[in-house]
Amino acid sequence: MKLFYGVQGTGNGHITRAREMAKALAEAGVEVTYMFSGRDAANYFDMGIFNDYQVRKGLTFHTENGNVSYLKTAFDARPIDFIQEVKRLDLQGYDLVLCDFEPVTAWAARFKKQKSLGIGHQYAFNYAIPREGDDFIAKRVMKYFAPTHRSVGLHWHHFGQPILPPIIAPLPRPLPHYSANKIVVYLPFENSEEVVKLLAPFKDHDFFVYTSAAVVSSLAHVKIRPLSRDGFQHDLRDCAAIISNAGFELISEALQLGKKILVKPLHSQLEQISNAAALKQLGYGRIMYDLDARVIADWLNNPHRVQVTYPNVAKILVNWMLNGMPPIDDDFLDACWSTVSVYRWSD
Repeated sequence: MKLFYGVQGTGNGHITRAREMAKALAEAGVEVTYMFSGRDAANYFDMGIFNDYQVRKGLTFHTENGNVSYLKTAFDARPIDFIQEVKRLDLQGYDLVLCDFEPVTAWAARFKKQKSLGIGHQYAFNYAIPREGDDFIAKRVMKYFAPTHRSVGLHWHHFGQPILPPIIAPLPRPLPHYSANKIVVYLPFENSEEVVKLLAPFKDHDFFVYTSAAVVSSLAHVKIRPLSRDGFQHDLRDCAAIISNAGFELISEALQLGKKILVKPLHSQLEQISNAAALKQLGYGRIMYDLDARVIADWLNNPHRVQVTYPNVAKILVNWMLNGMPPIDDDFLDACWSTVSVYRWSD
């Protein structure tokens, strides 16, 4: 089987998911060409697993201080350039176009009438899942940003819908020990200087703030870390809790590792607002809608956390693709979700 795999590169969550898919595809002997869009080529890092990957400009959302600006997004879109990228993308000779909410591959496959499969959290929004922050623009973006012939949605819970658990790394054994006062902070859409000020009063905790911004902290308990896959994974395993925007993939990893979670959803972004609503409904984490020291103080003093153990969904999906992608029936869904376990504790 020969795949062309397009991945949305605006945030690191899609790339993290693609890493797990890449491992499963390589183990199955599948030949894959990877393509990423949504950020400048120089800003990708730790990409060795994707071999000689391709990069396109694609489409991305303009954010500023925790808000999505649809006006600036439209201004930066350059639709003529996007259409040219779609037309020029060569998909000949591939058995399947795989798409993780990446618009160039999705639209190229659509126009060139090639079979495409979307895999990702955004495709779960085709079903009745917790959903907040809807408006006319958000609905159209979710529907038309990266449409595919077939899709498989992912979420932390099935909500009675034909969707699958998250694609994340298998749970490490034995479980790593963690530092009780260590907090990983990843708020890429916020002003990093404001984040440092926000964390300043909480001197009984050590905050490891991952950011691409050129910000300096003079506070011993607030440590600035450059974006690094290995460094971030080490600190994530070693910490007790995370403070992050409400992106799907990082929260999935934190749930699997049993970390306490506080999210600040990106304003005007349907997916993140809905993710926060799902976390609240499931009792998996806490929400702050703005950078709020009072919410952080209350969250730090509340020991409740949840661990959710998920199966190796990447391997399940690769086997399913190699078997011809039969209809996803109740037996298939039961086999996926029956191995999921949820443990809640306060310590």
